[in-house]
Amino acid sequence: MRHQDGFQAANAWLESPINRRRFVKVLGLGGLGLAASHALPFGGPGSALAATPKYGGTIQLAWRGTPDILDPHKTTYLTAVQVHNNIYNGVLRIAYDGTKVSFEPDLAEAWEIKSDTDHVFRIRKGVSFHNGDPLTAKDIKWSFERVANREISPIHYWKMKQVDTIEVVDDYTLRLILKQPDPFMSVALTGATGRAGTIVNRRAVEEGGKAYGKKSVIGTGPFKFVEWIENDRIVLERNPNYWEKDADGNQLPYLDKVVIRIVPESSTALAAILTGELDGWNTAPYQFVSKLRSDDRLNVHTLTGGNYIRLSMNVERPPFDDIKVRQAVSHAINREEIVQQAFFGEAIVAHGPISPPMSDYYDKEFESGTNGQYYDLEKAKALMKASKYPDGAEVGYIVTQVTFQPRIAQIVQAHLAKIGIKVNLQMFENAAWRKR
Repeated sequence: MRHQDGFQAANAWLESPINRRRFVKVLGLGGLGLAASHALPFGGPGSALAATPKYGGTIQLAWRGTPDILDPHKTTYLTAVQVHNNIYNGVLRIAYDGTKVSFEPDLAEAWEIKSDTDHVFRIRKGVSFHNGDPLTAKDIKWSFERVANREISPIHYWKMKQVDTIEVVDDYTLRLILKQPDPFMSVALTGATGRAGTIVNRRAVEEGGKAYGKKSVIGTGPFKFVEWIENDRIVLERNPNYWEKDADGNQLPYLDKVVIRIVPESSTALAAILTGELDGWNTAPYQFVSKLRSDDRLNVHTLTGGNYIRLSMNVERPPFDDIKVRQAVSHAINREEIVQQAFFGEAIVAHGPISPPMSDYYDKEFESGTNGQYYDLEKAKALMKASKYPDGAEVGYIVTQVTFQPRIAQIVQAHLAKIGIKVNLQMFENAAWRKR
């Protein structure tokens, strides 16, 4: 096989057409489909960000949720990952320009595919951890082995299951031999997206022990960890030795300090943003977006995410063991009503598991009302009558008490009542819900 540049090969794979029908069949997900927009308000002059960045200053941000831990190998919390992005780097990086997703170099500045199972990474020279330790291929091997350990990383270990051997060729060359071709490996080796590719410092982890991720946090990223005061704030400061530069060759980052304030009460955060006490909000509640947009002092950035909100049904239990009932549920849900009532118009209907921003894979035929999941109450009623449960059923719906989820659950409860399904809502705090 001819050797390939890994970035070119991965990006060509991202752009290639896929068999959409087979892809959807494999996922096999039913029920609710919504692609939510995320709104991020930031204080600034007028409706546009300053054209010329300046060095210095402190930005103070409101965070709605509290991270669980700042160890990237032990969490999936979005609030934690948003902090990780500033402290750590991945081996690879995923970029999104609003229309296209691509793989880019991060700690690996070159990536050679010798065969489908033989990958060689050239590690960037001159990179140091925040404690001064130089980054080498040995550090990356150690991080990979840490992720692969199920006892250490029960959330992410599976992403390394196809790795057979990890070979340190020299200080700045790492070779991965896979057991079999694994198209997901390129995603896994990214930082914020895949998490398995996020590189931590061995000395800091071993010296920090159980405190690592709370009191001790060391990466190679643009900002260094200063402190984390539970339920109050996380403070980061500029890494003066950061390796990356902007498109004009200027040293990154620009800011001296980042202060993340934990503000669980949305009304409190809103007031702080409007008075200028805080500079930004990581994710504003949907009901506040129109108010924020109306303030000329603020810049509100919205992004329709690649994720989607789904309703999962246990197909091993009645009545969802009958495909007709599952289809009836899908057709009984008025997704546009959920967009307006639960998301205040700040979302779009996703007729399948591929979100519209994933433009290379999104099939607009799903929007036609014949191929994708769509609202048709009469069809839903007919499917229930033709199912094994023509007289209806009673089901439990486990819901996390986070942001929009309770509102969605209540709307779905009303929709399913129209086809004879009584829904008993069971609300849980987020931590308890995750254990379920």
